Amino acid sequence: ASLATGPRQNNSIFYEIRMYDIKPPKMKEFVEMFNKYLHLRTAHSELVGCWSAELGAMNKVVHVWKYDNFAHRAAVRHALANDKDWQGKFIFPALPLIEKQHNEVAYLVPWCQLGKPPKEGGVYEWVTFQMKPGGPALWGESFRAAINAHINTGYTKLIGVFHTEYGLLNTVHVIWWNESPDHRAAGRHSAHEDARVVAAVRDSVRFLDSQQNVLLIPLQCSPLK
Repeated sequence: ASLATGPRQNNSIFYEIRMYDIKPPKMKEFVEMFNKYLHLRTAHSELVGCWSAELGAMNKVVHVWKYDNFAHRAAVRHALANDKDWQGKFIFPALPLIEKQHNEVAYLVPWCQLGKPPKEGGVYEWVTFQMKPGGPALWGESFRAAINAHINTGYTKLIGVFHTEYGLLNTVHVIWWNESPDHRAAGRHSAHEDARVVAAVRDSVRFLDSQQNVLLIPLQCSPLK
């Protein structure tokens, strides 16, 4: 299927999605530390973006890292473990602030390139779709059609579509950008009344088990702002 991922992609690049649940009284402290010392981490590998949750989740930080392949990630993790500045200035002080960590490995779907917002200052919507077992061979074309319907109408800006390889399988993360929460709400309302979007979504939801939407605010240190 054209949505197939993993070894059937054109390259070995993958993305590690890391999600941290922060202890509620410590969120401000964690974000300040992250902004201050992230340059020590990005000296080792490329950060795509990092955000804090505003709606749909609380006290959560999401960041996405890009790797050339699994050997590249292993080398980076080894270097980080031996980086005394990173360990001493961020990791050891930050660990007591974190309640839970979660990570996934995901690939960009082959028909999607990682995008950028047209300008800084907007908000991001992180939408997680849990699709029915069977993978892209079952639901890939319908899912792609639903995403394209939203893109083609111009109600929102697509940043990326990721399909999990490690973590909960048959999970797709879609990142959208909007100028503001109100702009997103207006676009959502228009999409619900647009026959093109409704038809595409109606076809794709046959394969959907669940969906979660989270509104994200980019951190000061995020490459995607």
